[in-house]
Amino acid sequence: MKAAAIILSGGKSSRMGTNKALLKINEKTNIESIADNLKLYFDDIILVTNQMDLYRFLGVKMTSDQYPGMGPLAGIHAGLSVSDYDINLIVACDMPFVSGELALTLINNSSHHDAVVPVINGKQQPLFSVFKKETAKKIEQSIENGRLSMKHLLDELNVLYVTENELQAYSSDDLERVFFNMNHPHEYEEAKQWAEANQQERM
Repeated sequence: MKAAAIILSGGKSSRMGTNKALLKINEKTNIESIADNLKLYFDDIILVTNQMDLYRFLGVKMTSDQYPGMGPLAGIHAGLSVSDYDINLIVACDMPFVSGELALTLINNSSHHDAVVPVINGKQQPLFSVFKKETAKKIEQSIENGRLSMKHLLDELNVLYVTENELQAYSSDDLERVFFNMNHPHEYEEAKQWAEANQQERM
C-alpha cells in the first residue's frame, strides 16, 4: 500500500506505572503485536521513540522527536517528517487491537482531506487516524507557537470526521475493541482477557 504506518511510543505511562508498549499480551509485547498486524497492510512501519535501544528487536524504521516533551503533536510531526509517503496512518502504542482493515477505510477516504479522524461515541480519535505528510509544516508551526492541543491543530486542518456508524458500514471489526486503549492496570488486565478469549475462539 502506498502509505506508511506511524506508531507513537511516547508518553510517560504514568497511570500504568510501567511502559505500556512493552507489556505482554498472549506472549507478545503490545507494540510487537501492533507492528506485526500493520505489517500485513503497510510496506513501511515507522516507530517514533526517544528510547530506540528498547525497540530495536522490532526491526522497523525508527525516529525520535524533534521537539521532545511536547506531547503527541511532536510524535506525529516526527513520524511525518521522515515518512516517504503522502498518506500516513497514526497509531498510539497503547491500542493493542488495531485494525488494518479499518486503517484501509480511513486511507481510502483521505484523498481530498488533510486528515481523517474517527469519532467514536462522540469522542475524536486522532491517535488512530490518517494524516497527510504535508501537515507536518502546520504541526511544526503549532508547536513553535506553543499550541500543543490536538483539537487546535485539527481546527486548523481540512479534516474528514467519520462516525462509528459510517465506519461500521465498511468494517466488520468490533469498534469498541479497536479503539480500546490501555492507560491503567485494570485496562491491561481487560485487554489480556479479551486477547485470551479471542485466541481460544480460533482454536
